[in-house]
Amino acid sequence: MAKTIFVLNGPNLNLLGTREPEKYGHATLADVEALCRETAARYGLDVDCRQSNREGELIDFIHEAGAQKAAGIIINAGGYTHTSIALHDALTGVNLPAVEVHVTNVHARESFRHHSFIAKAAFASLAGFGIEGYRLAILGLAAKIGIAAKA
Repeated sequence: MAKTIFVLNGPNLNLLGTREPEKYGHATLADVEALCRETAARYGLDVDCRQSNREGELIDFIHEAGAQKAAGIIINAGGYTHTSIALHDALTGVNLPAVEVHVTNVHARESFRHHSFIAKAAFASLAGFGIEGYRLAILGLAAKIGIAAKA
C-alpha cells in the first residue's frame, strides 16, 4: 500500500504567518508542514510537502504523485482554486483520493472565491479551520483509504 501523502500548497501560501494574519493567522508554512508530518506519522504515513506559486509546477507535482502511486493528495491551491481547470484535470487524471483545504472560509469571503474547480476533483473540501484543516484532511484521507491510527 502507498505510504506517502502529497501535501501541495499553491500561490502565496509561502507567506503564511505574515500575509494578512487577521485572516490567515500567525502560523507559517513550516508550521503547516510540521503539523502534517506529525499527523501522518500517527497513521504510519509519510508526507511530501511542496509549495509553488506556479500553476504548471503544481500540475507537475500532481503528476509525480500519480506516478509514485501516492496514498493521496491534500491540496490548497490558493487562488488557483477559483481559476484552474488545468489543476482540476491533473487531479482527475491521476485518479488519487484528494482533499481540498483552505485556511479561511472561502464561502464567507468575496463572491469570486465561492467557486472551486478543485472541489469537483476532490472527495472532500475543508475551509475555515485555519491550519487545523490540514490535520482534518489527513484524518479524512486515512479513513478514506482504510488506514487506522497506530496505537
